[in-house]
Amino acid sequence: MNNQKTLAREVEIRGTGLHTAVCVTVRLRPAPPDAGYVFIRTDLGGFEIPASIEHVANCSYATTLMRTGVMLSTVEHLLAALRGMGIDNAYIEVDNLEIPIMDGSAEPFVALIERAGVVEQQAERHALRVLRRVSVEQGERCISIEPASGYEIDCTIDFAHPVIGRQRYLVRELDPASFAREIAPARTFGFTAEIEQLRRANLIRGGSLDNAIVLSPEGVLNPSGLRYHDEFVRHKVLDIIGDLALVGLPIIGRVTAERSGHLLHALLLNRLLRDARAWEIVELPAARPAFQPAGA
Repeated sequence: MNNQKTLAREVEIRGTGLHTAVCVTVRLRPAPPDAGYVFIRTDLGGFEIPASIEHVANCSYATTLMRTGVMLSTVEHLLAALRGMGIDNAYIEVDNLEIPIMDGSAEPFVALIERAGVVEQQAERHALRVLRRVSVEQGERCISIEPASGYEIDCTIDFAHPVIGRQRYLVRELDPASFAREIAPARTFGFTAEIEQLRRANLIRGGSLDNAIVLSPEGVLNPSGLRYHDEFVRHKVLDIIGDLALVGLPIIGRVTAERSGHLLHALLLNRLLRDARAWEIVELPAARPAFQPAGA
C-alpha cells in the first residue's frame, strides 16, 4: 500500500521576501492525513490559507494566495519542495505576507524537509488522474495536460538572450531523489533591463545576486555563474511543480508547457477541475524511478 507522508518533526527557516524585502520565518509542522498543505499566518492569530487553486489571487511574477482578504505571496518554491519530496500533508506557519526567497531555488526548503524527516501515515495516498487532454493558450504561450502513466513534465522556454535561447527539459517521473538533485537547485532569474520597471511596480525589493540569476544583455552577472547549463528551464519546471501542487493531490498526467508562466498554470488547473470528465481521484500507485532531461 502506498501511504500518505508528513514531516517527522517541526523545523523552521528564516529569510527575506523577494518582492516585499520583509524578514520572514517559516515553520513546517506535521499535519494529519488528508490535511494537504495549509499555510498559517501566525502574525494574524493563526489565520489559515489552504494551498488550493481556489485561493489563487495573483500570478504576476509569483503565485499569491488570498482568503477573505488575507494574502500570502511567492508560495511556489516551497510548494514545489513539498510536492517534489513526496510530502502529502504539512502545516506551514508564516509570520509575514511572503514566503522567503532564500537563494532563489527550492534547495533550502528541500534541506529543511530532509532535516525534519519524513514519516508514513496510516492512510492511503490518492492522486488526481487526468482522463482527457485540457489546454490553455495565450498567443505563443501554451500549456496542456493529458493522460499518462505517471507525472511527466515537458517544458520548453525561448528567450532572445545569448545565455538562454531555446531550452527544453523533460521529467519522466517525479521522485524525491531526482527532484532534489536535478530540479530543486535551479534558481529564479531576471534581466537588468526589467529591474527599474519592476521596482517602480513595488516588486523585487528584496532581490539581489544572492537570490536570483541576473542577466545583463551580454551575460550572467552572478560571480558563481550557473548551476546547470540549462538552469533557466529547470527553474520553470520547478515553478510548474509548485503551481500545480495547488490541485491538492499528486497528479497522474503529462504536462506540456511552451513559454508558460504562473498565470497559465493557474488557468490550466481551473479549466481542468471545471471539467468533471477530464479527471478522477484514484489510489496512487508506487512511483517508478526515472527522471531524465530531453534527449537522454
